[in-house]
Amino acid sequence: MRLSIVTPSFNQQAFIGATLDSVLSQGYGDLEYAVIDGGSDDGSAEIIEERGDLLSYWVSEPDNGLYDALNKGFARTTGEVMAWINSSDLYYPWTLETVAEIFSQLPEVQWIMGMSTQFSTLGGPKSVRRGYFNIYDFLAGDYRWIQQESVFWRRSLWERAGGRLDDNFRRAADFDLWLRFLRLAPLYHVETVLGGWRVHDEHLGELGYGEYTREAELLASRFAADAGPLRRAKARIARAMGLRLDHLHTVPRILHKVGVLPWYEHPCVLYDFERRRWVAR
Repeated sequence: MRLSIVTPSFNQQAFIGATLDSVLSQGYGDLEYAVIDGGSDDGSAEIIEERGDLLSYWVSEPDNGLYDALNKGFARTTGEVMAWINSSDLYYPWTLETVAEIFSQLPEVQWIMGMSTQFSTLGGPKSVRRGYFNIYDFLAGDYRWIQQESVFWRRSLWERAGGRLDDNFRRAADFDLWLRFLRLAPLYHVETVLGGWRVHDEHLGELGYGEYTREAELLASRFAADAGPLRRAKARIARAMGLRLDHLHTVPRILHKVGVLPWYEHPCVLYDFERRRWVAR
């Protein structure tokens, strides 16, 4: 199964090498890896060029930002499964093989998210946690933590959802993409770690997060308006059962397991050691 990964980058000399190596060192045979650099002047392009023979495509030239770079990169790919990893973030050594196994063994799964990881500036994993999200969580206001670094999806879903990121959004085009995916297919949660976000001083900062939040809130309000009264009513039930937003999943998930809220489900992908394969539940 061909996997298509894109890395957008701009002036990430301190981290880009480790990001590239976290993808390339896995030795996955059918990998299509494109790197789109925005014309860096800090030595990043030279680091990418050192690995150029291992890349399917790379370029260093001015662009219109992160999401423009991603659209350029994905337009150069053909793989059945897609994802992106930003230029300071990391995959685990087993990520690509695991992702290929899941999508090969479970044709009903359209997109997945692994357990969320945060890496230190030096690249060590410092925090791993589960996150569960369905359409009702989003409608109830819990839409903060779909971790892009551990999300993978089928190209068929990407094409049904429009086939590009909306670069009219400066910050939250990823959130817009997740909402488009959610309209079409449930998110499956994989019970292992796949990728993570490196915490460092050059991330968006307070201003960037403020812009992201404003765009996400606008998108969430549009999403809720389009969801229909029945789904909004179910989201209100889930929110009421959870009592507080930080406990939104706990009580409704328990009630789902005992059959009280059959529609409030978070599909999962687990490894069955007896059958030696991934299973969906």
